Amino acid sequence: MTGTARGGRRPSDGTLGPPGIDAILDAGIAAMAEQGYHGTSVRDIAERAGLSPAALYHHFASKQDLLATIMDRGIEELLRRTRAARDAATDPVARLRSLVDVHVRFHLQDQRGTLLGTSELRALEEPFRREHLGKRQQQQRVFDDTVAEGVRRGVFHSPFPREAARAIVVMCTGVAGWYKPHGRLSRDQVARRYQELALDLAGRRA
Repeated sequence: MTGTARGGRRPSDGTLGPPGIDAILDAGIAAMAEQGYHGTSVRDIAERAGLSPAALYHHFASKQDLLATIMDRGIEELLRRTRAARDAATDPVARLRSLVDVHVRFHLQDQRGTLLGTSELRALEEPFRREHLGKRQQQQRVFDDTVAEGVRRGVFHSPFPREAARAIVVMCTGVAGWYKPHGRLSRDQVARRYQELALDLAGRRA
């Protein structure tokens, strides 16, 4: 989103909103992840947050406004971390490693939020949907540019750099759907393995 005019829209600099908003956002993620957007009522969310529906409406104009805020908060934070990782690395191999590390860890940090962001994009209405997709495209372009630069500089040799970059992003996002915190792999191990897989997809030269 581009501003903070509606409801509880959080500032894009990551600062907290008015008291109670974080509890509502967490409750919204939990309820919609379990029941879906259309199967969740404002009352469901308010009860999980320990509020009345009237109190929720004080912060958010509608359930759609709440979903838009949840989606916007997630993509803004991912963009912030992605850009920081891009700017901290000087060569394509190190940059791709850093981007993959950020992307994997972000999607393991809040698996329910990630799955909600994927499954309920269809429920996001205009103009929220168009704005959100625009930010997703910005995030994808960082990967596109990194792989393309690596090909130009001769450190990657994928004949399909654009498709490779998209496959890397989809792969890294997908960890939210299968990772188990008490499984055989730690988050660090997953991140390291996915770095190697991403470099293979990009066609890293030995």
